[in-house]
Amino acid sequence: MLDIKKIQNVDLDYLTHIISTDKYDEEIFKIADEIRRKYVGEDVYLRAIIEFSNYCSQHCLYCGLRAENKNLTRYRMSVGEIVARAKLIAQMGIKTIVLQSGEDPYYTTEMMCDIIRQIKELDVAITLSIGERTFEEYRIWKELGADRYLMRHETASPELYAKLHPGDTFENRKAHLYEIKRLGYETGAGFMVGLPGQTPYDLALDLAFLKEIDADMIGIGPFIPNPDTPLKDATGGDLKTTLRMVALARIVVPTANIPATTALGSINPYGRQYGLKYGANVIMPNLTPNPYRPNYSLYPGKICLFEKDTACVECTKAMIKSVGLTVGEGFGSRKRIDEIFV
Repeated sequence: MLDIKKIQNVDLDYLTHIISTDKYDEEIFKIADEIRRKYVGEDVYLRAIIEFSNYCSQHCLYCGLRAENKNLTRYRMSVGEIVARAKLIAQMGIKTIVLQSGEDPYYTTEMMCDIIRQIKELDVAITLSIGERTFEEYRIWKELGADRYLMRHETASPELYAKLHPGDTFENRKAHLYEIKRLGYETGAGFMVGLPGQTPYDLALDLAFLKEIDADMIGIGPFIPNPDTPLKDATGGDLKTTLRMVALARIVVPTANIPATTALGSINPYGRQYGLKYGANVIMPNLTPNPYRPNYSLYPGKICLFEKDTACVECTKAMIKSVGLTVGEGFGSRKRIDEIFV
């Protein structure tokens, strides 16, 4: 029988043990579902993603957007295109817009300010997911009305982080996340499962970091090798281990917003449904317009690339209902435990 206290207290030896086997999965999944229902309820919130640029200055070994990838058709959406798409999303009743890109310095502080100002007029929450920028930029954008910042830490193993991110360190990524948290953003971290060289202990460190930073949002997905990267021949992450980590994250940070990620649905047709059953409470439909949509290729086999570019919304709502949950209304901000049990 599982020792829930040891999980919640992030006992690294105990977590390493239960991560390394599927022996406890049934119990882990059941407890995660119970905790989700208790702390975040039956609602599943939609966060619409606009992937507005696939240019990136970074060299991450696993990512299809890496600067060295010459096989990718690059694009940048104009400020007008981004705002027009945001207006369409708001008209569809979705209350959070996620602005996502590679680390692209083309979009200056002022350009991002212009985008944020115009989108905030639509009465929506804004999540920025644009990588590491300056601390001053984080402050300016927060004061303008940006609500959330999503920057997955990818792995909490300093050694593995350094191997996968040439010229960067886990300590640097942590410093950025802590500054974002200090500024009052709802702060998103998260990691990949199945990275080359990753151990169960490394995954336990990931859970410990989520607890340490008290992550408001937690993105967890399987590593999927991209043929245009140095890790093209590596073995990808598997569904069951990824779901185990989603469920454990829910147990460790009970009130966090946790998406059933697109990558889960890309390795299994029902991956996102399983994610919702085992602790997740957010879905992030891709509302990037065509013709840009197929070129944001982090990894191969990404789902929902070639349908009509607004089709994901109704499809996602139907998926949520199919697992007995409810499409959430409103902004879906994270609630604190003392707000739940008053």
